[in-house]
Amino acid sequence: MEARSPRIVDASWGRLEVEGLGVVKDLKVWPGGGRAWDWGETGTRHSPGIQVADAEELLEHGATVVVLSLGMDEQLGVPDATVDALEARGVEVHVAETREAIDLYNSLIGSTAVGGLFHSTC
Repeated sequence: MEARSPRIVDASWGRLEVEGLGVVKDLKVWPGGGRAWDWGETGTRHSPGIQVADAEELLEHGATVVVLSLGMDEQLGVPDATVDALEARGVEVHVAETREAIDLYNSLIGSTAVGGLFHSTC
C-alpha cells in the first residue's frame, strides 16, 4: 500500500483537527495528504450536495475507498448519481453522518487506500 491517509484526531461543530494538516472547517483527505475543502471550487451546496467533481482529487491521489459525510445534522446531500458514478469507477463508497464517517474513515487507515470528504457543521 502507498502512503497512509492522515487521521482525523478531533471533530466538533465547525472544526476538524487532522494529523499533519492542522484545523479546518471542511476537509478533503486521501492517501498521503489532504487539505481544507473549499465548496466554492465546484459550486457545492447542501442541496444537491457532494458532486463527483468534489471527489476527483481523492481519486487522483489513489483513494480506492471513499467516505462521504452528510454533516453533523445530516444536511449535506449525497446524490445517488454521485455514489453510482464513483462505484462505476471501481470505488467503494460509504456515506454517513460526520462523526460516524470519521470513525469509519479512521478505522480504514492503514488497511486500504481511503479518502474522504467531511463537513463539520450542519
